[in-house]
Amino acid sequence: MTKSGNARFIEDYALYFAWLISLIATLGSLYFSEIREFVPCELCWIQRIFMYPLTILLGIAAFTNDIRMRLYILPLTIIGGSISLYHYLVQKVPGFANIKPCVQGVPCNIQYINWFGFVTIPFLALTAFTLMTVILVILHVKVKKV
Repeated sequence: MTKSGNARFIEDYALYFAWLISLIATLGSLYFSEIREFVPCELCWIQRIFMYPLTILLGIAAFTNDIRMRLYILPLTIIGGSISLYHYLVQKVPGFANIKPCVQGVPCNIQYINWFGFVTIPFLALTAFTLMTVILVILHVKVKKV
């Protein structure tokens, strides 16, 4: 595959990969809350506010091949990822919990899952937001070069 072929492949499928990641993250959050019956905390709800629209926006962008949408989607992934990072730090670093404690419902430092000693629900969300951000930045750079 030539260099222009690689760039074309990235342009053609980057939005689909990002959409697939957002879809898996959305379905995963619904699985944890609706099937496993984990009650989301305040920070989980805020992360969902940024993740759920990405599934729709990236789906539309991928199926219409509208790479300009990356400019509107990228801020959502960066802000959502920042909230996920903060939530992960609240769970794993005791000093962060005192900055802004959750005041209603489930405490934000509760860890419903803790796979391998570090994979929690906010870590999964952070991974999804980070992967989507990287894909969109790569797409942005490739489009700017062409």
